[in-house]
Amino acid sequence: MQENGNGRVLKGTVVASKMQDTITVAVERYTKHKKYKKFVRSTKKYLVHDQGNTAEVGAKVEIIETKPISRRKRFVLLSK
Repeated sequence: MQENGNGRVLKGTVVASKMQDTITVAVERYTKHKKYKKFVRSTKKYLVHDQGNTAEVGAKVEIIETKPISRRKRFVLLSK
């Protein structure tokens, strides 16, 4: 799998690794509420291609955006 370096790089935590060559990564973002000016935490889960199932649950990882691999997978594991 080749990465061209143009995709987004995100940092997150592995929350599941029960699928073959796929892990689920939760990425947290903090955004400021427009009216109340309070920082609100939002979490989004991404399916990530992990060749050989090398990542463990709870590990902090970096993922990079790539061309679609399957219906929901658009990211590849960059580093653990």
